Amino acid sequence: MGSARSYDIVLFGATGFTGGLTAEYLARNVPQGCRWALAGRDAAKLAAVRDRLAAGVPACAELPLLVADAADPEALRVVAAGARVVISTVGPYLTHGEPLVAACAEAGTDYVDLTGEPEFVDLMYVRHHRRAVDSGARIVHSCGFDSVPHDLGVLFTVGQLPGDGPVSVNGYVRAGGTLSGGTLASALLAFSRPAAMYRAARDRRAVEPRPPGRRVRAVTAAPGWSPRARAWTLPLPSIDGQVVARSAAALPAYGPDFRYAHQAAVKWLPVAAAGAAGMTLLALAAQLPPLRRAFGVLRAPGQGPDADRRARSWFAVRFVGEGGGRRVVTEVSGGDPGYGETAKMLAESALCLAFDDGLPEVAGQLTTAAALGPALITRLVAAGIRFEVLGEAPRHAPGPQPR
Repeated sequence: MGSARSYDIVLFGATGFTGGLTAEYLARNVPQGCRWALAGRDAAKLAAVRDRLAAGVPACAELPLLVADAADPEALRVVAAGARVVISTVGPYLTHGEPLVAACAEAGTDYVDLTGEPEFVDLMYVRHHRRAVDSGARIVHSCGFDSVPHDLGVLFTVGQLPGDGPVSVNGYVRAGGTLSGGTLASALLAFSRPAAMYRAARDRRAVEPRPPGRRVRAVTAAPGWSPRARAWTLPLPSIDGQVVARSAAALPAYGPDFRYAHQAAVKWLPVAAAGAAGMTLLALAAQLPPLRRAFGVLRAPGQGPDADRRARSWFAVRFVGEGGGRRVVTEVSGGDPGYGETAKMLAESALCLAFDDGLPEVAGQLTTAAALGPALITRLVAAGIRFEVLGEAPRHAPGPQPR
């Protein structure tokens, strides 16, 4: 592919909130000679983003602008055919995402996005995985806080354990941040479609091969006090556990019998109860169109937390892994999870696909662990996200106290 394409990276959705943050990160961090472009449906808004970037990085004044609508398959085919890697920040992906995935799968173009929508990911597998395998495209969903820290954190943890026997990992998520309008819209849409989500998952299971001779499970842990985490824990109804399980199915290093549980860890019971109540309220509101619209106007797409609020935000995901008679405690941590660090993770995923040597020779719909693995961990550590081994202990020892 290489130089036959006009651009190494095209950022589609650069005029949105997270798209703008991703553009700013790329402007500061692309390597010398990287050919990249901004894409979206509004030429004037794209020009405004370019002007903002050029104020800090003068070389960005010459960035190409590609005008294409998410609903225009022909325009998207042109974008995909001219790029080595396409980044998509245009959500909700279930509404706007498929034509670009289809164009990249057809053109053999690598693709990354931010989706946390299980129905979308399952539908894209059923509809476009085989074509991507044939064309050589790597389609890598969920390259932001959904689900990079969790997927690569488990990969990092498994790497500290013997891989010749059963392995179990519990992930405990703690974070302080806020939502953008696009994230809220995606969550409301996902919660409003439980039957469709079930059908998409069922259809994927019918065609997706299982790892021969191995067992992989993402389990739902009961809420309550966790001696391992020394905190109140709640199961997180996110895509992260599914992503981890798919990485485990793809990579034999996770062992012959792998189990993962994904939970929120909260120090105080009232905070845990409030979080559970809020999630339940959001899920119920999503079922009723008037309430869904009312929640949707709380923060419109394109809006998000300001720089001061993002600077005060943080995340830490602690993993307790057990296998081969050993227990290891690891942690992945960083700053603002939903936006600052998400833009970093997304951009570094694209840069990794575009420029890093020695990546696995795979194609189709893939997870970050299966497609990028240690190379992306190395990039993220260099960019300031921490991957740490906190300690080891016998399996009978109690879990660590979250900071």
